[in-house]
Amino acid sequence: MIPRKWLACFVLVFAALTLAFPAAAQKTAPAAVSDIPRIAFEKYKLPNGLEVILSEDHRLPLVTVNIWYHVGPANEEAGRTGFAHLFEHMMFQGSKHVPPNQHIQMVEAAGASDFNGTTDYDRTNYYETVPANQLELMLWLESDRMGYLLDRLDQANLSNQQDVVRNERRESLENQPYGVVEEALTHQLVPPGHPYYGNVIGSHADIQAAKLADVQKFFKLYYAPNNAALVILGDFDSAAAKKLVEKYFGPLKRGADVPKIAANTPPITAERRAVVQDRVELPRVYMGWITSPFFKPGDADADMTAGILGGGRSSRLYKKLVYEKQIAQDVAAQQQSLQLGSFFTIQVTARPGHTAEEIEKAINEELDKFRREGPDAKELERARNTMETRIIRSLETFGGRADRLNQYNQYLATPDYLAQDITRYRKATLASVREFAEQQLKTSARVVVYGVPGTQNLGAETPTPKGEKAPAGQGTESVNADEPWRASPPPPGPARALHLPVPKTFKLANGLTVMYEERPGLPIVAANLVFRTGSDANPPDRPGLANFTVGMLDQGTATRNAPQIADEAALLGASLGTSSSMDASFVTVRSLKKNFSAALDLLADVALHPNFPQQEIERQRASRLGGLVQRRENPATVVSQVMAAALYGPRHPYGYPELGNEAAVKATSRDDMQAFWKRNFVPNNAALVVAGQINIEELRALAEKAFGGWQPGQAARPELSSPGTTKARLIVVDTPGAPQTQLRVAEIGVPRSTPDYAALEVMNAALGGLFSSRINLNLREQHGYTYGAGSAFVYRRGAGPFLIGSGVRTDVTAPAVAEIFNEVRRMASTPPDGEELNLARDSQSRSLPGLFETSASAAGSYSDIYLYDLGLDYYAKLPDRLSSVTAASVAALAKKYLDADKMIVIAVGDRAKIEPELKKLNLGAEEIRDADGNIKP
Repeated sequence: MIPRKWLACFVLVFAALTLAFPAAAQKTAPAAVSDIPRIAFEKYKLPNGLEVILSEDHRLPLVTVNIWYHVGPANEEAGRTGFAHLFEHMMFQGSKHVPPNQHIQMVEAAGASDFNGTTDYDRTNYYETVPANQLELMLWLESDRMGYLLDRLDQANLSNQQDVVRNERRESLENQPYGVVEEALTHQLVPPGHPYYGNVIGSHADIQAAKLADVQKFFKLYYAPNNAALVILGDFDSAAAKKLVEKYFGPLKRGADVPKIAANTPPITAERRAVVQDRVELPRVYMGWITSPFFKPGDADADMTAGILGGGRSSRLYKKLVYEKQIAQDVAAQQQSLQLGSFFTIQVTARPGHTAEEIEKAINEELDKFRREGPDAKELERARNTMETRIIRSLETFGGRADRLNQYNQYLATPDYLAQDITRYRKATLASVREFAEQQLKTSARVVVYGVPGTQNLGAETPTPKGEKAPAGQGTESVNADEPWRASPPPPGPARALHLPVPKTFKLANGLTVMYEERPGLPIVAANLVFRTGSDANPPDRPGLANFTVGMLDQGTATRNAPQIADEAALLGASLGTSSSMDASFVTVRSLKKNFSAALDLLADVALHPNFPQQEIERQRASRLGGLVQRRENPATVVSQVMAAALYGPRHPYGYPELGNEAAVKATSRDDMQAFWKRNFVPNNAALVVAGQINIEELRALAEKAFGGWQPGQAARPELSSPGTTKARLIVVDTPGAPQTQLRVAEIGVPRSTPDYAALEVMNAALGGLFSSRINLNLREQHGYTYGAGSAFVYRRGAGPFLIGSGVRTDVTAPAVAEIFNEVRRMASTPPDGEELNLARDSQSRSLPGLFETSASAAGSYSDIYLYDLGLDYYAKLPDRLSSVTAASVAALAKKYLDADKMIVIAVGDRAKIEPELKKLNLGAEEIRDADGNIKP
């Protein structure tokens, strides 16, 4: 419902589970169930049918409210595809006692670190993680829209959200590479009229055809208490919570019995094929099968098969198609487990110069071999360990645990299934996995879809009605009797002091800084080896050098080759990664505590002993050139790349993406990489940042063992040149036939070291940083131009960009730009004050604990402390700095930093349709650029 690329949604820290976890899975008998943790809970049912699941965890002063309604596209009628998803949007439009746009504002002001609503094929859910003293407010909000939505839901609200959802379809499906291809795959898997046929988001025609009477009928049938389950998880008292649940949900009427889903999923008895043209650069092959339903026999074997065939660098398809044959750019396989039959899919993107037919042949060879022989013991062990780690890591967040309780309750009628869930993967055998592939992944029972470059066919356009908006309040009705005490939101309970963690630190003799936080609870540990050198150190003729160098670290060491590194990480159930940013380079690992010592040794080997094999360099060079080609097909990527080039110019490191450009990728040599690594990857230019279930004694010993012999050096600190000018101008990238325009309005911002950081974050929250910000409410809620819009300061060691971004309907591109500039200028003339300022400050300060949601996110936050010399107690002091921001300081900063005369406008869309109206806005000189950011004559 809420586009997360603009709304920073965070959940606070992890589960309070202290039981021992299993030793590494063996090829012999599975471990006993007793070594798997349980999530303590209490389940009961109200007389009106609402199921309530309570799970106390007093480790942190937070609480999650998580409601699943047992409705999704599986319950839709023919001709109403996407209706469940459309209705999810309607649930945020206000209810009898909650004015329009106030639901999300109240949640943000309460300090929510995570909230949203989502629709899947079988269910719709709504959730909020907030400070524990805001529990009653969340129950008031959720009960009001469950019981009193129709009292305020009118035709005006429906029309607005029809526009928003249609924009979401354009942005997330039609304007995304291969989006229409994936939809075609779904259309081939199930027949028209089947509940899963229409994709969750539905079609333009069906979305637009929805009537207010349809909405009212849907609500009364599916959004009644007897079709929902409420999970409350976190720091609360169960006895007190029960009283609140009874108060807010108990009086709501039970609805009619929900009809059972009558649909059956017919088997595929003969191969089905399709070729779909899309605005893409590289061919992609999709294969799909209908497989065992969720939690039914064969479902766990399907997950294991997906991991073995296409689950990362240790998988068969990656090794054969990407690594050995070098005909594929990427591979993936997954089991999407569903109630009416699951979708097992394989997708492989061809590398430039290779065809879909070539890719299909190679996939078929691997599938035939797998059906005949099945996996080997090591493959099964890697898949099992990876799956078990994934499940346990999902329990780190309050929201993750609440979702898992609700998921088990939805599909199995009991929240108590964690042990059985892990056990079903432990019980998978070589024979059962081979049998699944042989019986359920038959060639005669599959769909094959080629996505190929060409002209996208979106069918006949469904027009957006241009008539006058219906009067507010027209068509509303009531379901439940009103109660006077519901009229006012309940006040929060006593506020608790916000104590954010302060990491501890020590240094090795060679200068390596070690920062750590011991986190009791789940036996998970995350480690970042972070270097204070990144893409900002790239020579002008070698953009992408840092990223290329870091990408080669796990491609071979003195004692391990690339496949061995991937296999060893998977066997540990660990995730090993390398990456770069403009300011830093990273080698990271996440694992269960039992495997952390081995995982850290693996990290140390790739960081300290890479040998940059020439053969692997050429493999990666081809992959990176393919990646540059792929960037041109994604409008959101293109607009960011063009923005960087326009703001900073070709001689500044910030003017390029991390990958660099084609000329530099071709020219970069092994000597270039070795020199960059040798100069910058030294211990006195690095920090080992660790968060998780590990104490100081254990960590010190492991750090000394892995890094004690590392020799110091003298890293070069880059001197950044002045960026190019940012005088106002219009830049258009022509994408003929695009269903949407990707917009950026940008100027050069400020470095991370700015003393104005806290005040800028508050100002930006009000302008475009929150869902309830001025820009988003204007473009999305008021005008229906977009699925989401927002703004952000990108902080770097040098001055990063300030940007405002959105994907908007093609025909409203110019009006959307005009409204963006209206809001920019209004921030300086009418800064936030009173309630708006409080919302901006409170949302920023109260949601800060979300930065420490998981071990990995905590390690990331501490890495920033090191990179930018913020001080160990930086986050502990930040809430006070945010809370002290005044309206006067926001007004001053708006005038200082929001300079409309220096902002450039980048529009990636159909030039013929958008250029004439954009020119009328007098945005400055016009430039036409290509997808790589080069100015066209």
